[in-house]
This record gives sequence, structure tokens and C-alpha cells, in this order.
Amino acid sequence: MILTDTHTHLYSSQFDEDRSEMIQNAIDKGIARLFLPNIDSNSIDGMLALEKEFPDNCFAMMGLHPCSVKDNYKEELAIAEKQLDQRDFCAIGEIGIDLYWDKSTLAIQQDAFRTQINWAKERSFPFVIHCRDAFDEIFEIMDELNDDKMRGIFHCFTGTVEQANHIINYGGFKLGIGGVVTFKNAGLDKVVEQIDMKHLVLETDSPYLAPTPYRGKRNESSYLINIAERVSDLHQTSLEEVAKITTANSKEVFGF
Repeated sequence: MILTDTHTHLYSSQFDEDRSEMIQNAIDKGIARLFLPNIDSNSIDGMLALEKEFPDNCFAMMGLHPCSVKDNYKEELAIAEKQLDQRDFCAIGEIGIDLYWDKSTLAIQQDAFRTQINWAKERSFPFVIHCRDAFDEIFEIMDELNDDKMRGIFHCFTGTVEQANHIINYGGFKLGIGGVVTFKNAGLDKVVEQIDMKHLVLETDSPYLAPTPYRGKRNESSYLINIAERVSDLHQTSLEEVAKITTANSKEVFGF
């Protein structure tokens, strides 16, 4: 059984004391594919070092996180684009729009999002979308740029069935399901049970959003099993079947 964590920040400083052991523990439990989204120029070195340490298991993305889109965002984009010109990455990410923390940067977040989607299309890369309090703003740009070159993952999906279907209708996107699906009153479980598993991939977003029974603690990629078990319950199928389908879905997105 191979599980795939499609979104995990294993280079985070929260893992500085036990990073290698924590990753090996996940691998030993069958979580053998670990996809690393970039944040900004400060996260690149640690992310690439981790990929070098675990070349068969860790796969780096390149992009500028919307919460790092500030006044210097064009300089940050130039750094990310230079990285893309120097080597291959598994995806552009994570990119998108976040209006939870700062609505005043919407215009430049929109510009950065459009720019990075176009990078993905030019390079035939998938892209990984971060959306917080911004479904309408994300959909506006996605609807505008949508074509058969677009594919990727809508990371940390916590929306409605209608929003899920909007994403699915783009044709090339999967919904990233993480720890929130295990939260008792979040309501995501009611949505996930209505979505065919061919549209789902699994993620932890470590070190954030740890699933029950670890909620409120540091998240780890090994906890992906708890997420997979909840999805298996919702779809009344085996853990092995969830692993098989969601890993196949991740291969469809990333191409390997």
C-alpha cells in the first residue's frame, strides 16, 4: 500500500529537531510520495536540501505563496522564475489568493496568481492552488484562463459541493483533502462523501491542520493514514482502495 501526501511543508522549522526521523517514519508506514510546496525565496534552500536527502520520496514545487505576495512580489516572482529556468519541478505551487489575513493585497495577489498560472501552462506543469476566503476571486481568474493546458490540485479544499463541482468541471483538477475532513463539526465530511474518489487526492499540509486525534498538535506526514481512514469510512471502502485510487490520482496530476 502506497499513500501520497500531495502537500506537506516538511522543510518547516517545526521539524528541525527530528526531520529525518519523522520523514522516515512516514515512509515506513507506506506514505512514500511526499510533495513539497514552496512558500517564497526563504524556503527554497531548505526544500531543495530535503529533496536531495530523500530523492525517491520528496518532490519539490516552485512558486510564491499568496501570503508572501507583498510590495516586493515581483522580485520574489523573478527568483522563483529563475529557479524554474534552472531545473524541473513537479509543479508550480503553492499559488493562489488568501483574503483571510490581508484583503488590501488582492490586486497584487491576482497578478501573481495569473502570472504563475501562465508559467504552468507554458511549461506544461500542474499547479497547486491555495484558497482562503477567496473562492469567487479564484474562480474568476480560473474561468478566464481555463483551457486544456490547466491541471493541478485545489489544495486544502473545504468548500461546498457546488464549489467542488465547479473545480471538477475544469477537467484537470483534483481536490486536496486534509485533516479538516476528520474534524467533528467542520462539515467537510458531508461534502467528501458526495464526491467520487476519482476527484480526490490526500494531503496533510504539515505542520498545520493535524487530523483528529492529533488536532492542535504539530502535523506530520505519517498522520495521512488518519485522513485516509476517514475517507475510507465515508466511501465505505477499504484503506487499501483509498490508497490505490488517491495515489493514482496524484500520478495523473504530477505525471509520475
